[in-house]
Amino acid sequence: MKILLFIFLIINTLFGATLKIATYNVENLFDLKRSGYEYKEYIPYTKANWNDRTYKIKLHNIAKVIKDINADIIALQEIESLQALKDLRYTLKRMGLYYQYYKIADLKNTTVKVAILSKIPFVSTTEIAVTGSYKYRNILEAKFKIGNEYLYLLVNHWKSKAGPESMRIVSAKKLQKRVQELGVDKNIIALGDFNSDYEEYIRFKRKRKHNDTDGITGINHILGTINYKEDAKHTEISKGDFYNLWYDEADREKRFSYKYRGKKEAMDSILITSALLDKKGLDYKPGTIHLLQKPYLFRKKSIHRWYIKWGKPRRHYGSGYSDHLPVIAEFTY
Repeated sequence: MKILLFIFLIINTLFGATLKIATYNVENLFDLKRSGYEYKEYIPYTKANWNDRTYKIKLHNIAKVIKDINADIIALQEIESLQALKDLRYTLKRMGLYYQYYKIADLKNTTVKVAILSKIPFVSTTEIAVTGSYKYRNILEAKFKIGNEYLYLLVNHWKSKAGPESMRIVSAKKLQKRVQELGVDKNIIALGDFNSDYEEYIRFKRKRKHNDTDGITGINHILGTINYKEDAKHTEISKGDFYNLWYDEADREKRFSYKYRGKKEAMDSILITSALLDKKGLDYKPGTIHLLQKPYLFRKKSIHRWYIKWGKPRRHYGSGYSDHLPVIAEFTY
C-alpha cells in the first residue's frame, strides 16, 4: 500500500494533478414547494403532473448525467431553490457521488438560479448582483485553493433571447468589472449559460430583433473573446480578456451545447483568463474541452430534453434530461 501511494505521489509530482470542471444547465429543476415564482407547469400537485413521481425522475435523470461527468467542480444553472439543490446532492450521494460542498445564488427571488457542487472546499463564496432588477440573475463567485494557487469561478446565466442583446451586455459588463476588481492576472474561469453562441457576433448579424447595440455583443466584444480564435497551445491572451475554450475544440461540429430548430449553438461556454494559459502552475490542459455525449442524451438528431406535453394544461411525462448538454474541461496543477 505504501509503495502504491509513493508511486502515486511521484506521478503527481512529475505530471501534475488534474482538476475537472464542468457546467450544466439542468433545465428547470424546481422543488415541490409553492413559492409563488414557479412557471405554471411547475406548480406542484396540479394537473400539470409536477409531483413526487416526476420530481424524483427528474432528480434521478440529472444526477445520472452529473455522475457520468464526475467533475471535481460543477456549475449548474436553472436550479429553483436551495431545497432543489440539496435534493439533487442527496440523489447523487445515493448514486455513489458525493459533493461535500455546495452553494446557490439565492439572495434574489428569481425563478431559477445558479449553483455549484464541489468536492473541493470553498475558500469563500460571493453572490454578485448584476442589477437590482429581477430580470437579471445574480452571478455566483467561488474562490478555491488549488495546489499553491487560488482559483476564482464565476457562474453565469445571462438573459435569454427573449430579451435584446443590451440585456446580456449588462451582465457582461458586470462580469468584466468583477474581473478588474479581482485582478486581471488572477486565475479566473467564467462559465455557464451565456445565452450567446461562442461566435455570437456572426449569428447576431441575422438576428435583427436582438440587435439594439449596433452589432456589439456581450460575450465577444465586452469580454474580449472575439480576439482569440486559435487553439489553446497557440493563443496568447491579453490581460483582462477571456479565451473561450470552444476554440480549442478542433472539430467545429462539436462546438455546441444546444440546438435551436435543429441548428447547433454553443450557448454554454467555459471562458478563462490569461493566467490559465501561461504554462505556469494551475493551467488549462489543452485538448480537454468537450461535451458529454452519451447516447441517452439524444433522441435521433435532437437533444433528449425533459419532455412536457404541450396543451392546456401542459403536462410532465416524466422522461428526458435537459435541453442543454454539459460542457467539460480539465486543468492541471
